[in-house]
Amino acid sequence: MARPTHAQFDKKKVVAENRRARFDYFIDETLEAGIMLTGTEVKSLRFGEGSIAESYAEVKNGEVWLVNSNVPEFSHGNRYNHEPKRPRKLLLHRREVDRLQGAVERKGMTLVPLSVYFNGRGRAKVELALAKGKNVADKRATIKERDWKREQSRIMRDYK
Repeated sequence: MARPTHAQFDKKKVVAENRRARFDYFIDETLEAGIMLTGTEVKSLRFGEGSIAESYAEVKNGEVWLVNSNVPEFSHGNRYNHEPKRPRKLLLHRREVDRLQGAVERKGMTLVPLSVYFNGRGRAKVELALAKGKNVADKRATIKERDWKREQSRIMRDYK
């Protein structure tokens, strides 16, 4: 049976993407979470600045936090600016938080942010994935499969 595709969310403007996550992890399930931001953080993200390359999410005291994400200071923020690498609270329903916490504790899975974007209503959202880490052999297999698909497309292009 084919692996199900991940859910498509209403992404109007993608600000930051973690492209390495799909290489380093087996993505089991994705979900959309809101993110609590201050005013200068929102302005900085609207300018397209921000990075989630080395960030992760964790469940602490019944809340989900985005840790180690970088939203640089807003250039016109003066003294009201934010701390760039502060932990940011993710907004999820209680049932979702409990399910994620169970998966992380029992199954040894990880919460990885895949992208930060603004939806159709202009709200900042995080695409969060419940993932399991790949070992070296799995990563090699992914590289081999990717190279073969690239070679296939070259052959088909030359064949026409």
